[in-house]
Amino acid sequence: MKTNAMRMLDRNHIPYQVHYYECEEFIDGVHIADQMGQSYDTSFKTLVTVGKTGNYYVFALPVDRELDLKKAAKAVGEKAVEMLPVKEINRVTGYIRGGCTPIGMKKQYGTVIHESARQYDRMIVSGGHLGTQIELAPEDLLKVTGGQYADVIVS
Repeated sequence: MKTNAMRMLDRNHIPYQVHYYECEEFIDGVHIADQMGQSYDTSFKTLVTVGKTGNYYVFALPVDRELDLKKAAKAVGEKAVEMLPVKEINRVTGYIRGGCTPIGMKKQYGTVIHESARQYDRMIVSGGHLGTQIELAPEDLLKVTGGQYADVIVS
């Protein structure tokens, strides 16, 4: 089954690999990385925030790390950002919690990928559906999202 994210990668001729896993109930990215035998360093979760201006921003960071809201706001030029409530994720992104990926959202939002991704040839993000992951080069994720790298995690 192709997700919006996969279709967008295909349209942009970006190579990727799909991983599938069983998921009756989503817990968190750490749980999925453990289940799949993947490194926390290359498995990235997708978080969505809203700034004081009302603009939405997407952050991709290692599954075991926490978003530093002050660093995140600075990275996107906002005075402050706050996490988007879970109940609003589908309305804003078109995805559900656990299946949210920076690729192929309803609209293209400002996207920041944690700078640690630069050191890897491949990284893993959600595939746009529960039970689906996409593995791709960090530079390709940057290109397809129009994103930027920044240090946005709690030290």
